[in-house]
Amino acid sequence: MLTASQNAVAQTRKIRPTRRSLSGVYVFRGETSVPYESSLERDFLIRKEFCLAVLDVIPQPCRIPFVAHNGRQFDYTPDFLVYYRLGNQSYHEYPKPVLVEVKPESEWRKHWRQWLPKWKAAYRYARNQGWEFHIHDESRIRDQALRNIRFLEPYKRMVFPVEESRQVVETLWQMGSAPVHYLLARHFMGIYRAEGVAHIWHLLATRQVDCDITRPLNEFTDLWSPTNE
Repeated sequence: MLTASQNAVAQTRKIRPTRRSLSGVYVFRGETSVPYESSLERDFLIRKEFCLAVLDVIPQPCRIPFVAHNGRQFDYTPDFLVYYRLGNQSYHEYPKPVLVEVKPESEWRKHWRQWLPKWKAAYRYARNQGWEFHIHDESRIRDQALRNIRFLEPYKRMVFPVEESRQVVETLWQMGSAPVHYLLARHFMGIYRAEGVAHIWHLLATRQVDCDITRPLNEFTDLWSPTNE
């Protein structure tokens, strides 16, 4: 559920198709349509969608005035504003919303002096709002986590018996966490092992179970029920 402050933030600039890069609309968690202007922005959205701690992503959330090196004033619109869930954290440790600019490393390294005034303005604006401001390039988006999420994508569309899924999730809820090989030995022995592997990846892909997605996925991956967090 969004707070009043979140409802006050909406998209401020419409994204139009461009020939320079891949643009489109990403249906975030099957509920909201989030436009993007590049494949890197799309991959950013894929990563944030998978993260259960993320509550919502607002595209083009604000216009920030800044003065360029030539003394002229312009408006700068960051790419996204990311809201996070409180979870089991105290209000004193509430995860701040993050204003995000997505830029390929080659571009920000080439233009950083030119873009520095608008990024400084975004940092000040975010701080005044109680937010943070971050720049994300390939190193923070196209990493092991994204490779794992891409690997899991086909398993999301698979169908498995609901009762079997419930038993696996219940085991994790009771134990707190367990590695994949333990779940296979307990629930999918012998000839059912291969199907069990696919079933477990399906549960992870559909976010019925969770793991440290930044590490390679294998039979030693520890899984847990999100309701235990």
